[in-house]
Parts: sequence; structure tokens; C-alpha cells
Amino acid sequence: MTLHAINISVSFGGIQVLSDFSLTVATGEIVALTGRSGCGKSTLLKVIAGLEVPSAGRVMWDETDLTRMPTYQRRIGMVFQERVLFPRLNVAENIAFGLRYTEKQRSGDKVKSRRLFSAQPVDPRVMELLELVGLAGFEKRSVAALSGGEAQRVALARALAPKPRVLLLDEPFGALDIGLRRELTAEVRTLLRHEGVTAIHVTHDPQEAQDIADRTIQMTSV
Repeated sequence: MTLHAINISVSFGGIQVLSDFSLTVATGEIVALTGRSGCGKSTLLKVIAGLEVPSAGRVMWDETDLTRMPTYQRRIGMVFQERVLFPRLNVAENIAFGLRYTEKQRSGDKVKSRRLFSAQPVDPRVMELLELVGLAGFEKRSVAALSGGEAQRVALARALAPKPRVLLLDEPFGALDIGLRRELTAEVRTLLRHEGVTAIHVTHDPQEAQDIADRTIQMTSV
């Protein structure tokens, strides 16, 4: 199974951000995108995730055209530099949200309340991911009490919970100090290999790209 971004073009207010850009990522491959700010790295991830509609081009998963498919149907996870965690949910509930929200969306239902999470025992998948990201025993902890690195591990676990076929990482370590970035880079590569997830990682750091990816693509401004 292969992800294809084919001849993608995107413009904002008449300014071309991506022009006829193509990318192919094989199943289980980790690809890093590097380049200066404004060259379209994050925009490309948003197109693949379905958060941005290209003015031209297609996104394909093998023979399936994802270009106009709703985001929740694509089975694509995303982790941002900003750790978008829910402050009223504890660690386990935040991770479970990634799992149960996806299940509800696929069934056509909506997540209606916090009780959906707190009233149920911790899902085995959540416990598995807590172990994998080095946060075993943190399931009941408030996310407000987490360090930056711990919070990013929770965000990663939440994105991986529903077993996405592609994981998009948009500078997830950019706000962390260099030592922690190096530590998390190694951990995330090991985790992606364990999960067998296809991944695209955006970074400004060439060393980070080299450490995490099987292949690095240098993007240039249009």
C-alpha cells in the first residue's frame, strides 16, 4: 500500500505555496520533509490530512482517491508542534478520545460528553500505548501536570490509538529543548517501527530528519 500526493498545487490569496509537487511514500516508510519556512511543508501535510483542499492534484492511497474524502474517513493521524490536549480529560481519556472519536465518526455518531470516556474502563489499546510511549502509570494524571515532553508523548499516543495508515508529524519537537528533541526523535522512530505506521515528518532540523527518517526530501519555495 502506497501514499501518493500527485501534482499538488495550493495557493492562498493569489500566492502560490505549492506548485505541481509530488510525493510517494511506501507502507511503513518514514519520510522527512525539510526546507525553509514558507516552502509548503505544513501545507502539504494539511492537504494529505484533508484539512486543506488543493487547487490542483490528487491524494491517493493506492487506487483510492482521498482528495475529496472527509478527514475522518482517511485514517490519517496528525501530531502538531502545539500539544492540543483536552485539559478536562486526564491522560488516558485524552488518548481514548483519539480511539473512540474515530470509532464514533465511522459509525456516524457524535461524541456527546466527557462521560463517554470517564464512565468506561481504560481501553487495553490505551494501556498498550502508555507503555510504548514510556508513560505507564500516568493514565489518571492531569495533562496540566505534564512536562512538555510528556505532553507530546500523550499527543503521539492519541494519534496512534486508532491505528492510522499514515501519521503526519508537523514539527512535533520544535518547542522542546535540543536534548529532549534528540531523545524523543529516537523514541518516536522506534515506536513508528513497532507500530508499522507510514509517516511523514516535517522539521527544520537536518539532524532530526536524518535520525528519524528512512529518506529525506528537501523542499524549496515556489
